[in-house]
Amino acid sequence: MHKRSFLHTLLALAAATGFAPAHAATPIKFQLDWRFEGPAAFFLLPAAKGYFKDAGLDVAIDAGSGSGGVVQRVASGAYDMGFADLAALMEFHANNPDAPNKPVAVMMVYNNTPASVMALKKSGITKPADLNGKKLGAPVFDAGRRGFPIFAKANHVSGVQWTTMDPPLRETMLVRGDVDAITGFTFTSLLNLEARGVKAGDVAVLPYADFGVKLYGNAIVVSPKLLKENPGAVKAFLQAFTKGAKEVIARPDAAIAYVKERDGIVNTALETRRLKLAIDTVINTPDARAEGFGQVVPTRLSLMASQVSDAYATKTRVNPDAVWNASLLPAATELNVLPKK
Repeated sequence: MHKRSFLHTLLALAAATGFAPAHAATPIKFQLDWRFEGPAAFFLLPAAKGYFKDAGLDVAIDAGSGSGGVVQRVASGAYDMGFADLAALMEFHANNPDAPNKPVAVMMVYNNTPASVMALKKSGITKPADLNGKKLGAPVFDAGRRGFPIFAKANHVSGVQWTTMDPPLRETMLVRGDVDAITGFTFTSLLNLEARGVKAGDVAVLPYADFGVKLYGNAIVVSPKLLKENPGAVKAFLQAFTKGAKEVIARPDAAIAYVKERDGIVNTALETRRLKLAIDTVINTPDARAEGFGQVVPTRLSLMASQVSDAYATKTRVNPDAVWNASLLPAATELNVLPKK
Protein backbone atom coordinates (compact mmCIF):
# COMPACT_ATOMS: atom_id res chain seq x y z
CA MET A 1 0.00 0.00 0.00
CA HIS A 2 1.34 3.45 -0.94
CA LYS A 3 2.02 5.91 1.90
CA ARG A 4 -0.71 8.27 0.62
CA SER A 5 -3.30 5.48 0.41
CA PHE A 6 -2.40 4.34 3.91
CA LEU A 7 -2.88 7.89 5.23
CA HIS A 8 -6.28 8.19 3.53
CA THR A 9 -7.34 4.84 5.01
CA LEU A 10 -6.18 5.95 8.49
CA LEU A 11 -8.10 9.21 8.27
CA ALA A 12 -11.23 7.41 7.03
CA LEU A 13 -11.03 5.00 9.96
CA ALA A 14 -10.57 7.89 12.37
CA ALA A 15 -13.63 9.66 10.97
CA ALA A 16 -15.70 6.47 11.11
CA THR A 17 -14.76 5.59 14.68
CA GLY A 18 -14.66 9.11 16.11
CA PHE A 19 -10.99 8.86 17.06
CA ALA A 20 -9.36 11.84 15.40
CA PRO A 21 -5.63 12.60 15.81
CA ALA A 22 -5.18 14.40 19.16
CA HIS A 23 -4.34 18.10 19.10
CA ALA A 24 -1.98 19.48 21.71
CA ALA A 25 -3.89 21.22 24.50
CA THR A 26 -3.48 25.00 24.72
CA PRO A 27 -1.42 25.81 27.84
CA ILE A 28 -2.85 28.52 30.11
CA LYS A 29 -1.13 29.85 33.21
CA PHE A 30 -3.76 31.12 35.65
CA GLN A 31 -3.23 32.99 38.93
CA LEU A 32 -5.74 33.25 41.77
CA ASP A 33 -6.10 36.44 43.79
CA TRP A 34 -5.22 34.71 47.06
CA ARG A 35 -4.34 31.43 48.72
CA PHE A 36 -6.04 28.07 48.17
CA GLU A 37 -9.10 28.87 50.28
CA GLY A 38 -12.81 28.08 49.89
CA PRO A 39 -13.57 30.35 46.90
CA ALA A 40 -10.68 28.81 44.94
CA ALA A 41 -13.00 25.81 44.44
CA PHE A 42 -14.56 27.71 41.53
CA PHE A 43 -11.34 27.14 39.57
CA LEU A 44 -9.95 23.99 41.18
CA LEU A 45 -13.11 21.90 40.62
CA PRO A 46 -13.25 22.30 36.81
CA ALA A 47 -9.50 21.66 36.68
CA ALA A 48 -9.69 18.49 38.80
CA LYS A 49 -12.79 17.14 37.03
CA GLY A 50 -11.19 17.58 33.60
CA TYR A 51 -13.53 20.30 32.29
CA PHE A 52 -10.63 22.48 31.13
CA LYS A 53 -8.91 19.45 29.61
CA ASP A 54 -12.09 18.46 27.77
CA ALA A 55 -12.18 21.99 26.36
CA GLY A 56 -8.71 21.53 24.87
CA LEU A 57 -6.87 23.46 27.56
CA ASP A 58 -3.95 22.63 29.84
CA VAL A 59 -4.63 25.00 32.76
CA ALA A 60 -2.06 25.47 35.54
CA ILE A 61 -3.53 27.27 38.58
CA ASP A 62 -1.29 29.05 41.10
CA ALA A 63 -2.12 30.79 44.38
CA GLY A 64 -1.78 34.58 44.50
CA SER A 65 -1.00 37.38 46.93
CA GLY A 66 -3.53 40.07 46.04
CA SER A 67 -5.38 41.42 43.02
CA GLY A 68 -2.79 44.09 42.23
CA GLY A 69 -0.15 41.41 41.75
CA VAL A 70 -2.44 39.37 39.51
CA VAL A 71 -3.06 42.33 37.20
CA GLN A 72 0.66 43.14 36.97
CA ARG A 73 1.66 39.53 36.28
CA VAL A 74 -0.93 39.12 33.54
CA ALA A 75 0.21 42.46 32.09
CA SER A 76 3.85 41.31 32.13
CA GLY A 77 3.03 38.06 30.34
CA ALA A 78 4.05 35.88 33.31
CA TYR A 79 0.42 34.66 33.41
CA ASP A 80 -2.16 34.35 30.63
CA MET A 81 -5.23 34.78 32.83
CA GLY A 82 -6.12 35.48 36.44
CA PHE A 83 -8.74 36.34 39.03
CA ALA A 84 -8.64 39.95 40.22
CA ASP A 85 -10.65 42.76 41.75
CA LEU A 86 -12.08 44.93 38.97
CA ALA A 87 -11.06 48.11 40.83
CA ALA A 88 -7.42 46.97 40.79
CA LEU A 89 -7.69 46.36 37.04
CA MET A 90 -9.22 49.81 36.53
CA GLU A 91 -6.44 51.41 38.57
CA PHE A 92 -3.77 49.71 36.46
CA HIS A 93 -5.37 50.91 33.23
CA ALA A 94 -5.70 54.50 34.41
CA ASN A 95 -2.21 54.70 35.93
CA ASN A 96 -0.48 53.00 32.99
CA PRO A 97 -2.16 54.50 29.90
CA ASP A 98 0.88 53.68 27.71
CA ALA A 99 1.36 50.10 28.91
CA PRO A 100 1.44 47.82 25.85
CA ASN A 101 -0.41 44.92 27.50
CA LYS A 102 -3.30 46.01 29.68
CA PRO A 103 -5.34 42.99 30.90
CA VAL A 104 -9.08 42.92 30.21
CA ALA A 105 -11.94 41.54 32.33
CA VAL A 106 -13.99 38.96 30.43
CA MET A 107 -16.33 37.52 33.10
CA MET A 108 -17.70 38.92 36.37
CA VAL A 109 -17.69 36.40 39.23
CA TYR A 110 -18.13 38.54 42.39
CA ASN A 111 -21.05 40.73 41.32
CA ASN A 112 -20.62 42.78 44.50
CA THR A 113 -17.37 43.76 46.17
CA PRO A 114 -16.66 41.52 49.20
CA ALA A 115 -15.34 44.58 51.07
CA SER A 116 -16.93 45.60 54.35
CA VAL A 117 -16.15 47.49 57.53
CA MET A 118 -16.09 45.23 60.59
CA ALA A 119 -16.09 46.23 64.26
CA LEU A 120 -16.79 44.58 67.59
CA LYS A 121 -20.32 45.50 68.70
CA LYS A 122 -19.05 46.32 72.18
CA SER A 123 -17.29 49.33 70.61
CA GLY A 124 -20.70 50.88 69.90
CA ILE A 125 -20.10 50.85 66.14
CA THR A 126 -23.21 49.47 64.43
CA LYS A 127 -23.72 51.85 61.48
CA PRO A 128 -21.55 53.99 59.16
CA ALA A 129 -22.18 57.21 61.11
CA ASP A 130 -20.50 55.61 64.13
CA LEU A 131 -17.20 55.58 62.22
CA ASN A 132 -16.77 59.37 62.31
CA GLY A 133 -13.42 60.23 63.90
CA LYS A 134 -12.59 56.57 64.57
CA LYS A 135 -9.33 54.67 64.02
CA LEU A 136 -9.55 52.14 61.19
CA GLY A 137 -6.99 49.51 60.29
CA ALA A 138 -6.09 47.56 57.14
CA PRO A 139 -3.10 46.72 54.94
CA VAL A 140 -2.34 49.61 52.61
CA PHE A 141 -3.32 47.55 49.52
CA ASP A 142 -6.62 46.24 50.97
CA ALA A 143 -9.50 46.68 48.50
CA GLY A 144 -11.82 47.93 51.26
CA ARG A 145 -9.31 50.55 52.36
CA ARG A 146 -8.62 51.68 48.80
CA GLY A 147 -12.34 52.01 48.15
CA PHE A 148 -13.19 53.53 51.54
CA PRO A 149 -13.44 57.10 50.16
CA ILE A 150 -16.42 55.89 48.08
CA PHE A 151 -18.03 54.34 51.19
CA ALA A 152 -17.27 57.48 53.23
CA LYS A 153 -18.79 59.78 50.62
CA ALA A 154 -21.95 57.66 50.30
CA ASN A 155 -22.44 57.59 54.07
CA HIS A 156 -21.10 61.03 55.11
CA VAL A 157 -18.24 59.59 57.17
CA SER A 158 -15.31 61.88 58.01
CA GLY A 159 -12.31 62.22 60.31
CA VAL A 160 -11.17 58.61 60.00
CA GLN A 161 -7.53 57.85 60.95
CA TRP A 162 -5.80 54.86 59.35
CA THR A 163 -3.43 52.34 60.92
CA THR A 164 -1.45 50.13 58.56
CA MET A 165 -0.47 46.52 59.30
CA ASP A 166 0.40 43.28 57.52
CA PRO A 167 -2.64 41.08 56.68
CA PRO A 168 -2.08 38.48 59.45
CA LEU A 169 -2.24 41.21 62.13
CA ARG A 170 -5.44 42.94 60.98
CA GLU A 171 -7.99 40.95 63.01
CA THR A 172 -5.62 40.55 65.97
CA MET A 173 -5.31 44.34 66.28
CA LEU A 174 -9.09 44.72 66.22
CA VAL A 175 -9.51 42.11 68.97
CA ARG A 176 -6.80 43.80 71.07
CA GLY A 177 -8.47 47.19 70.67
CA ASP A 178 -5.58 48.78 68.78
CA VAL A 179 -8.09 49.94 66.16
CA ASP A 180 -11.84 50.63 66.34
CA ALA A 181 -12.71 48.90 63.07
CA ILE A 182 -11.11 47.19 60.07
CA THR A 183 -11.82 46.87 56.37
CA GLY A 184 -11.48 43.57 54.53
CA PHE A 185 -13.31 40.92 52.58
CA THR A 186 -16.23 39.77 54.75
CA PHE A 187 -15.63 36.06 54.13
CA THR A 188 -11.97 36.48 55.10
CA SER A 189 -11.98 38.77 58.12
CA LEU A 190 -15.16 37.48 59.78
CA LEU A 191 -13.82 33.93 59.87
CA ASN A 192 -10.38 35.17 60.96
CA LEU A 193 -12.04 36.94 63.89
CA GLU A 194 -13.84 33.74 64.86
CA ALA A 195 -10.49 31.92 64.78
CA ARG A 196 -9.32 34.46 67.36
CA GLY A 197 -12.18 33.62 69.72
CA VAL A 198 -14.75 36.21 68.67
CA LYS A 199 -18.33 35.04 68.10
CA ALA A 200 -19.86 36.02 64.76
CA GLY A 201 -22.81 37.55 66.63
CA ASP A 202 -20.46 39.95 68.39
CA VAL A 203 -19.20 41.45 65.12
CA ALA A 204 -20.87 44.39 63.39
CA VAL A 205 -20.49 43.91 59.62
CA LEU A 206 -21.15 46.85 57.29
CA PRO A 207 -20.93 45.47 53.72
CA TYR A 208 -20.15 48.14 51.15
CA ALA A 209 -22.87 46.74 48.86
CA ASP A 210 -25.52 47.28 51.58
CA PHE A 211 -24.51 50.90 52.17
CA GLY A 212 -24.71 52.55 48.76
CA VAL A 213 -21.44 51.28 47.25
CA LYS A 214 -22.27 49.14 44.21
CA LEU A 215 -18.72 48.29 43.17
CA TYR A 216 -18.19 45.11 41.22
CA GLY A 217 -15.77 42.64 42.82
CA ASN A 218 -13.51 40.00 41.28
CA ALA A 219 -13.54 39.12 37.61
CA ILE A 220 -11.64 36.74 35.35
CA VAL A 221 -9.00 38.79 33.53
CA VAL A 222 -7.02 37.86 30.44
CA SER A 223 -3.93 39.15 28.65
CA PRO A 224 -4.66 41.10 25.44
CA LYS A 225 -2.13 38.84 23.68
CA LEU A 226 -4.15 35.68 24.39
CA LEU A 227 -7.39 37.52 23.65
CA LYS A 228 -6.11 38.52 20.22
CA GLU A 229 -4.18 35.37 19.26
CA ASN A 230 -6.50 32.69 20.64
CA PRO A 231 -9.98 33.99 21.53
CA GLY A 232 -11.26 30.42 21.13
CA ALA A 233 -9.16 29.32 24.11
CA VAL A 234 -10.56 32.12 26.26
CA LYS A 235 -14.11 31.21 25.25
CA ALA A 236 -13.45 27.53 26.02
CA PHE A 237 -12.02 28.48 29.45
CA LEU A 238 -15.12 30.52 30.33
CA GLN A 239 -17.46 27.71 29.25
CA ALA A 240 -15.58 25.12 31.33
CA PHE A 241 -15.41 27.50 34.29
CA THR A 242 -19.16 28.17 34.09
CA LYS A 243 -19.92 24.45 34.05
CA GLY A 244 -17.83 24.04 37.19
CA ALA A 245 -19.29 27.13 38.87
CA LYS A 246 -22.80 25.69 38.62
CA GLU A 247 -21.64 22.59 40.49
CA VAL A 248 -19.79 24.58 43.16
CA ILE A 249 -22.83 26.76 43.86
CA ALA A 250 -25.13 23.73 44.01
CA ARG A 251 -22.86 21.61 46.24
CA PRO A 252 -20.25 23.72 48.07
CA ASP A 253 -19.65 21.01 50.70
CA ALA A 254 -18.47 18.59 48.01
CA ALA A 255 -16.48 21.26 46.13
CA ILE A 256 -14.15 21.87 49.07
CA ALA A 257 -12.57 18.46 48.46
CA TYR A 258 -10.81 19.94 45.42
CA VAL A 259 -9.31 22.75 47.53
CA LYS A 260 -8.11 20.14 50.04
CA GLU A 261 -6.51 18.26 47.14
CA ARG A 262 -4.36 21.27 46.30
CA ASP A 263 -3.51 22.21 49.89
CA GLY A 264 -3.73 19.35 52.36
CA ILE A 265 -3.48 21.56 55.46
CA VAL A 266 -6.67 23.56 54.86
CA ASN A 267 -9.40 23.29 57.49
CA THR A 268 -12.27 21.68 55.57
CA ALA A 269 -15.05 22.94 57.86
CA LEU A 270 -13.67 26.49 57.90
CA GLU A 271 -13.16 26.68 54.15
CA THR A 272 -16.62 25.23 53.49
CA ARG A 273 -18.08 28.08 55.55
CA ARG A 274 -15.88 30.59 53.72
CA LEU A 275 -17.07 29.30 50.35
CA LYS A 276 -20.74 29.39 51.38
CA LEU A 277 -20.29 32.91 52.75
CA ALA A 278 -18.72 34.02 49.47
CA ILE A 279 -21.57 32.50 47.46
CA ASP A 280 -24.23 34.15 49.63
CA THR A 281 -22.61 37.61 49.88
CA VAL A 282 -21.01 38.27 46.49
CA ILE A 283 -22.03 35.60 43.94
CA ASN A 284 -25.67 34.57 44.35
CA THR A 285 -26.86 38.08 45.28
CA PRO A 286 -29.98 40.01 44.26
CA ASP A 287 -27.78 42.17 41.98
CA ALA A 288 -26.23 39.12 40.32
CA ARG A 289 -29.61 37.47 39.77
CA ALA A 290 -30.96 40.68 38.25
CA GLU A 291 -27.95 41.31 35.98
CA GLY A 292 -27.06 37.70 35.14
CA PHE A 293 -24.07 35.64 36.27
CA GLY A 294 -20.84 36.67 34.59
CA GLN A 295 -22.23 39.92 33.20
CA VAL A 296 -22.16 43.63 34.03
CA VAL A 297 -24.54 46.53 33.46
CA PRO A 298 -22.92 49.37 31.44
CA THR A 299 -24.33 52.19 33.60
CA ARG A 300 -23.10 50.56 36.81
CA LEU A 301 -19.70 49.85 35.22
CA SER A 302 -19.38 53.49 34.14
CA LEU A 303 -20.29 54.74 37.63
CA MET A 304 -17.67 52.44 39.16
CA ALA A 305 -15.05 53.69 36.68
CA SER A 306 -15.76 57.27 37.75
CA GLN A 307 -15.74 56.40 41.47
CA VAL A 308 -12.45 54.48 41.21
CA SER A 309 -10.86 57.35 39.27
CA ASP A 310 -11.72 59.73 42.13
CA ALA A 311 -11.07 57.44 45.12
CA TYR A 312 -7.78 56.07 43.78
CA ALA A 313 -6.65 59.47 42.39
CA THR A 314 -5.57 57.85 39.12
CA LYS A 315 -3.31 59.58 36.58
CA THR A 316 -6.01 59.41 33.90
CA ARG A 317 -9.73 58.69 34.09
CA VAL A 318 -10.79 55.04 33.88
CA ASN A 319 -12.33 54.15 30.52
CA PRO A 320 -14.99 51.48 31.27
CA ASP A 321 -14.99 50.28 27.66
CA ALA A 322 -11.26 49.49 27.84
CA VAL A 323 -11.42 47.24 30.91
CA TRP A 324 -14.38 45.04 29.94
CA ASN A 325 -15.02 42.64 27.04
CA ALA A 326 -18.16 40.47 27.14
CA SER A 327 -17.85 39.09 23.61
CA LEU A 328 -16.61 35.64 24.69
CA LEU A 329 -19.10 34.92 27.46
CA PRO A 330 -21.06 31.64 27.22
CA ALA A 331 -24.67 31.74 26.02
CA ALA A 332 -27.33 33.00 28.43
CA THR A 333 -28.64 29.46 28.96
CA GLU A 334 -25.18 28.29 30.07
CA LEU A 335 -24.79 31.31 32.37
CA ASN A 336 -28.03 30.44 34.18
CA VAL A 337 -26.18 28.94 37.18
CA LEU A 338 -27.69 30.89 40.09
CA PRO A 339 -30.45 29.11 42.02
CA LYS A 340 -33.35 31.28 43.12
CA LYS A 341 -33.23 32.30 46.76
